[in-house]
Amino acid sequence: MRIQKPLSRRRRLVVRFELSPSTLITLILVVAGSWVLIRLFPAVLVLVTALIIVGTLNPAVEWLEARRIRRVWSIVIVFSALLAGTLLLLTLTLPKFLAQVTSLIDREPVLRARLVAHLAHSHLTAPLAEALRTVHYESLMKSFAAQAFALSTRVIEVFAYSVGAIFLALYMMIDRDRLRGGLFSIVPRTQHIRLSRVMLNLELIVGAYIRGQVITCTLMAVFMFILLVACGVPNALAIALFGGAADVLPYIGIFLTMGPAVLGALASGPAITLIVLVMMLAYEEFESRVLVPVVYGRALRLPSSVVLFSLIVGATLLGIVGALLALPVAAAILMLVEELRVELPGETPLVEDVELQKEDDRLEQDYQRRTEGMSAHEAAAIAVEMSDDRKKEEAVLQVPPLP
Repeated sequence: MRIQKPLSRRRRLVVRFELSPSTLITLILVVAGSWVLIRLFPAVLVLVTALIIVGTLNPAVEWLEARRIRRVWSIVIVFSALLAGTLLLLTLTLPKFLAQVTSLIDREPVLRARLVAHLAHSHLTAPLAEALRTVHYESLMKSFAAQAFALSTRVIEVFAYSVGAIFLALYMMIDRDRLRGGLFSIVPRTQHIRLSRVMLNLELIVGAYIRGQVITCTLMAVFMFILLVACGVPNALAIALFGGAADVLPYIGIFLTMGPAVLGALASGPAITLIVLVMMLAYEEFESRVLVPVVYGRALRLPSSVVLFSLIVGATLLGIVGALLALPVAAAILMLVEELRVELPGETPLVEDVELQKEDDRLEQDYQRRTEGMSAHEAAAIAVEMSDDRKKEEAVLQVPPLP
């Protein structure tokens, strides 16, 4: 007879998670900081906008400083030129723009009737033609009147924040040395070189992105205006200015630029509409394939998939503002990973990375030797100068030799 031994009772495995006081304090600070950041989001957005303005205008100020013009006067010249150019542009375009918008509103019934007639010829677009024919403006006007007050207060709020960002950027540029000295005083001196390199690269990224946006949007508006005037499309200036402003949104702007241009050309007949459509598609292709890489250069260094995903994430989180800030933020994150020498899990150190790390260590030792006994204010200027020299050396090394 076989006797079966009873199974031994299984021991219970107890897993205990114990948080150290420092970890608990860190978690509390992270949660509290996130709550404060959410509550102060408009102020943070104003600060980010001011930093973008500083990064955009600072190269012009430094160019004037290199011509032996004092920094204060350089800032005054740059901001005065910007204000004068903005006022001149508004004076030349705003009255005509408003007149053409009014004309578009007055001609809307005629344009809608022509569009309905074109759409009614096809069985596929016939339901859309019927929907356009039966549009009730009374209900639309009531809905718009209910939201007009909220929209006006929002516009005033955005305008106030924009003015605040401009003045904050002005004060930051005037007090650059003191602000930079205060920032360097709270960062360990062993990290000053990296901090200065990060600040320099951020300025390059922001400046290149904003200047590129201004150039591409201006060229888009000029091209649309010439095209629409040549084709005899009415209200060309209003459509071109709207298209140039909409071109600031990558990938999304193509629909906002082509839509009004094609709709405006419908009143001139199908041939003109087809010409406008083909020319707009050709220019959009030229802008994305040739113009954007030339204008932006290698400043952002983002793959196309990262660009598209960044735009989707930015637009999902913050709407239009998020779409505008998505690319410089993504480029800044990539730059921080490279400059801080963050070791990613799937990568192995390369020979070039080891050499760069050695060069960074040598530069930091040289910086500490040169700034021994100096204040943070004086040391910051030397750190920026050394990082600028290092950046120029890297740029020279990256230039291919002549054949």
